[in-house]
Amino acid sequence: MDIDLDRAVLLPIDMQRAFDDPQWPRRWNSSVDANGLALIGAWRAANRPIIHVRHNSVTPGSTLAPGTIGNSFRPGFGPIGDEPVLSKSVNSAFIGTDLDLRLKRLGARHVVVFGISTDMCVSTTIRTGANMGWDMILVPDACDCFDLPDGMGGTIRAEDVQAAHVATLAFEFCRILSTAELAGLRLAA
Repeated sequence: MDIDLDRAVLLPIDMQRAFDDPQWPRRWNSSVDANGLALIGAWRAANRPIIHVRHNSVTPGSTLAPGTIGNSFRPGFGPIGDEPVLSKSVNSAFIGTDLDLRLKRLGARHVVVFGISTDMCVSTTIRTGANMGWDMILVPDACDCFDLPDGMGGTIRAEDVQAAHVATLAFEFCRILSTAELAGLRLAA
């Protein structure tokens, strides 16, 4: 596995309180916060760069709208010190932002991604980043997603949404590593 940890940037995506609002469908990963916090802790301990991504919805009434409690970071997921926050209003953290420039200025080679929701902003960011030439790494056990309507009156379980998106992303757009694998690399670095 070729990962230059000194050139790896952690990108937590949309780890915001809005997703705990009851209007959102059921999520599946009860370990998303613990795993995400473990990654952030490992990155901070190794003094490696983190860019926190926040979704600022422009949709009226959204739980992710700026100024709402839902727009704030989940406990423990906000920046510390000079860790930057990148705000976006679309699914990809690369579109309409300076993320590509920030990564280049950091001398990054690898972008390690986790967050909510696997099938939406996480997937779109990974696809865009891969198309732009970045080595994208997904941490699926630090991601979460929701049950979705199937368009025919039924529901696709969040676990199935997750499995399909991880498989699709891994097939063409990114590498897959678990929280434990990355934390182990951090300790060995």
